Amino acid sequence: MSRMGRLLAAVLAGAWCTLAQAQLWGYVDGAGVAHVATTQIDSRYRLVLGERQAVDPRVPGKTDGAGGLITWLDFAPEVKRLSPVLREASKAHGVDIELLKAVIAVESGFNDKAVSPRGAIGLMQITPETADRYATKAEAQQPAAERLKDPRTNVLTGARMLADLLRRFGSIDVALAAWNAGEGTVRKSGGKMPDIPETQAHVHLVLELYWALLQNNLQRGAHQLHIQQADPR
Repeated sequence: MSRMGRLLAAVLAGAWCTLAQAQLWGYVDGAGVAHVATTQIDSRYRLVLGERQAVDPRVPGKTDGAGGLITWLDFAPEVKRLSPVLREASKAHGVDIELLKAVIAVESGFNDKAVSPRGAIGLMQITPETADRYATKAEAQQPAAERLKDPRTNVLTGARMLADLLRRFGSIDVALAAWNAGEGTVRKSGGKMPDIPETQAHVHLVLELYWALLQNNLQRGAHQLHIQQADPR
């Protein structure tokens, strides 16, 4: 790992340790410099972690943390086959490929035939009712339960939904909570992380994996790291 990568890892690890007291904002500029701060310095900074309670970083029924998933994502053929679709969805809807990968890994383990007991279908585990909300006119010509079995349609639908939730709630952790528990549940919690252990654990694992994937890419794409210190005033 490069010096920049080690430093970024330390910053992110520190952020995890202080989640109950802080937020984490960041962006990578056009010169390849990664900027992170605990406050939004200006409009370029994107909120990637909001204030929330520390939770067990394991989703019930899932035994691997981000480390094991990262190793698997590096060589899994099903992940490589989906790369063109992930790039298309990311470009079309402005959602990071790394976030899409993290959601899919946690939701379905990249099994495009997965169906949950509650009827959520495919890679991103989308219910037919939700799929109909986000369907294009062309997609709506086919029953949702059928079109969600198609990996491309599933991922594009999920990317549209994630982009919408990010706009509605303004931070990734709350958007993911709405994805998992429903928008109504998040609104009842005042637009914040609901006090639901399963949802908190789910969001924690997705974010842990998302940051690990970002860190891997930043080592290749970012050449410097700039840590913005908080204003002592």
